[in-house]
Amino acid sequence: MKAAEWQRLRELRLAALADPVARVAFNETLEEATGRPDELWQRRAACSEQGAAPLTFIGEAADGQWGGMVVVLVETDEEMPQTHLVGVYVRPEHRGTGLARELFRAAIAWSWQLTEPVAERVRLWVHEENGRAEAFYRALGFVETGRTEADPKDPAAREREMVLKRE
Repeated sequence: MKAAEWQRLRELRLAALADPVARVAFNETLEEATGRPDELWQRRAACSEQGAAPLTFIGEAADGQWGGMVVVLVETDEEMPQTHLVGVYVRPEHRGTGLARELFRAAIAWSWQLTEPVAERVRLWVHEENGRAEAFYRALGFVETGRTEADPKDPAAREREMVLKRE
């Protein structure tokens, strides 16, 4: 992604938050994201162009449409250096095409290429009601750690941590 494509990034994120599964897939609401200043989107796009975290991987279809995304954060304040995948989204018309798998391959490969810090694992959180996403993550080799936390939007609901360890 180029820094100048920040408006496309914003549009894709807003589409993700407008999706019916957003309730269990994202901690940010459409209303919150809509109110974010242009500078935030410009910074996010600029980081990705520079290959710096937070890094957004974009899945582009043959027709040039942005079909999906995943964001990689680098975390050094946890029990071990790791990357954290967030903001996972694939437009409905691109689901089941392999786009999500390609986005994850790119994000995981980038994680393993880090030299400072050297990531020991890639992690993500999945909502207890998001069975489709959980099954996809399991198919990629992610396993549950046993850690859970309350959904920030609904304290009665739980999210589960899943990780992929470096081999």
